[in-house]
Amino acid sequence: MDSQPHAVDVPPELAGERADRAAALLFSGYSRAVLTRWIRQGALTVDGVATEPDRKMKGGERLALAADADAELSGTDSPAGDWAVPQPVDFSIVHEDEHCLVVDKPAGIAVHPGAGNPDGTLVNGLLHHRPDLGRLPRAGIVHRIDMHTSGLLVVAATPAAQRVLAGAIAAHTVGRRYLGVAEGEMIAGRTIDKPIGRDRRNRTRQQVREDGRRAVTRVRVRARYRAHTAIEAALETGRTHQIRVHMASIGHPLVGDRRYGARGRLPRAPHPEVILTLRAFTRQALHAAALEFDHPASGARCSFEAPPPRDLAELVAVLQQDRESHG
Repeated sequence: MDSQPHAVDVPPELAGERADRAAALLFSGYSRAVLTRWIRQGALTVDGVATEPDRKMKGGERLALAADADAELSGTDSPAGDWAVPQPVDFSIVHEDEHCLVVDKPAGIAVHPGAGNPDGTLVNGLLHHRPDLGRLPRAGIVHRIDMHTSGLLVVAATPAAQRVLAGAIAAHTVGRRYLGVAEGEMIAGRTIDKPIGRDRRNRTRQQVREDGRRAVTRVRVRARYRAHTAIEAALETGRTHQIRVHMASIGHPLVGDRRYGARGRLPRAPHPEVILTLRAFTRQALHAAALEFDHPASGARCSFEAPPPRDLAELVAVLQQDRESHG
């Protein structure tokens, strides 16, 4: 098969992104690893010139790809080749039509297979529920939430819908609102505008870095307890672990998030039930509660909500009861 060129303009919203990251968002049918290799080989150019994967985009550049997509996607770097096993997996379908699905993912289930999670993921469950998703790159996945975060994701069901939804994610027009519980008593909500990049000493962590990518989280206080705060967080950008990193950066890590500094804080003179509940909460207390996007076919604005799972609801109830019992 002859190579078919593909080209797309980098939108202003991706200014500051690396070339490989921008390419992964704009050419969502290919894995980032494949796109990075093509950049290094000169098969993916910026304004007609070979470049490096870490080149920062300004917006308006022309990314041009000349590669045999079908050959690449049928090879060993294909995400579909690694994610092709359908399995029954526990998740809820909030909405489904011929163009997209909205799912409510439980905590403890990874979105897609990877190191340490070869199967039993949301992708495997999606393929079991709807086998035709196997024809799509990444089984229609266009965004992720952490394995131990619960809540809503939108999944594309057609190639056209995947292109539209991936573009909306890149342009930050998909509204995402999270509920969480943080350690410490926050005085008021705030907008956290701090760049995030990979931790130089621990590749599995992210950190606030001056040379990182712009990250903005709007945090609102929902309730204050004696040593904790229930929050609502809205994302203006979508960096890895963004809410977790930003909350830790202001001295209020999420309950259970020991990776980012949670210490199992307790209120003064706690009831045994409070101690047991907090010690038993070993995941980050975060839930993707609301999702809003333009439907990929009709263009109508769609809004969906998912109530907090039992563990998070029980945590909030215990902290509220503790507050009330101490006046």
